[in-house]
Amino acid sequence: MFGTSNNRRNFLKSSSVGLAAAGGLGTLGEALAQSFSFAPNQRYPDPSVLILDPSFLKYRIYSTSVEQIASGFRWTEGPVYFPKGGYLLFSDIPNQKIMKYDEATGKISVFRDKSNYANGNTRDLQGRLITCEHSVTRRVVRTELNGKITVLADNYQGKRLNAPNDIVVKSDGSIWFTDPLFGINGDWEGVKASPEQANTNVFRIDKDGTLTSVISDLFNPNGLAFSPDEKKLYVVEAKPTPNRSIWSFDVAPDGSLSNKVKFYDAADQGALDGFKVDKDGNLWCGYGSNGVLQPEPSTASNGRQAYALKGKSEDLDGVLVLNSQAKPIGFIRLPERCPNLVFGGPKNTRLYMTSSHSLYSLYVDAHGAVY
Repeated sequence: MFGTSNNRRNFLKSSSVGLAAAGGLGTLGEALAQSFSFAPNQRYPDPSVLILDPSFLKYRIYSTSVEQIASGFRWTEGPVYFPKGGYLLFSDIPNQKIMKYDEATGKISVFRDKSNYANGNTRDLQGRLITCEHSVTRRVVRTELNGKITVLADNYQGKRLNAPNDIVVKSDGSIWFTDPLFGINGDWEGVKASPEQANTNVFRIDKDGTLTSVISDLFNPNGLAFSPDEKKLYVVEAKPTPNRSIWSFDVAPDGSLSNKVKFYDAADQGALDGFKVDKDGNLWCGYGSNGVLQPEPSTASNGRQAYALKGKSEDLDGVLVLNSQAKPIGFIRLPERCPNLVFGGPKNTRLYMTSSHSLYSLYVDAHGAVY
């Protein structure tokens, strides 16, 4: 179900929405992937919004429910909202596209085709799109307001980056991004290649263009975000042992990091991924099964012996909300794993959730922290 219509053919005919800053209109052509229907909850409050702690009640709006905006993608990621244009951009990594959702028209269109397997996106202080191209080119680029592409980083100490993944801009204009291996591990989300970097780093690009490795001891760092006062940096480690985790670092005025502390351990087999922080310091985390299997097989419904997941996807798929003390306070159930999310809308209170094949949203009484 693309856009606001249940008819894929109607969507394909209406997909040619003009683009504000793309530097050219993409053509959708054939359907991107299988689409999935969604039955929103008719009753308020939406039972998909779980209150894990009474403190979350202030953020739940009683008379809102989870909405499916679009479906028919392969793996959605990297949402970024542009308030001046009233639109959302997000990546469909295997399809090599950056997609656009226009709030005023409700239409979905291709913002950029052949995106070099773009993953994370953000905007800088001037409102320009910053993108992690996490395979083939393996670089961080900026889309200028005239559509020109400027390369910000593609190598460190003379060796190619691994696969730039997620990205955030600090209020001083510096750009911070993670560089795990996912885009070069295989041929689904990129092109398989051997890494040249000795580590999987978190990098900082200073205003003068200097590239610095600020973290080098996390295995496949993934999502990252600053606390509202920017005194802490949170980073997801996607391949630790035994569980995915969020690490916290103190941020000095010069951008150096210290005091590494494990902030949250996903012991329920959850796949922490991209996340955002609201103005109260809560972390809204994309969540789902991490794919880890039980140590022994069990009998499946067809009588075969098969290895089941340790964590059930139907229990884990959605958005986990942690307060600034790492206490789970809320959970938004979704029918698909949610790799990433962003606050948007005119009031910065619409939570957009890129979730596997689809894009969902939920209005909340929380405001995204603006870096």
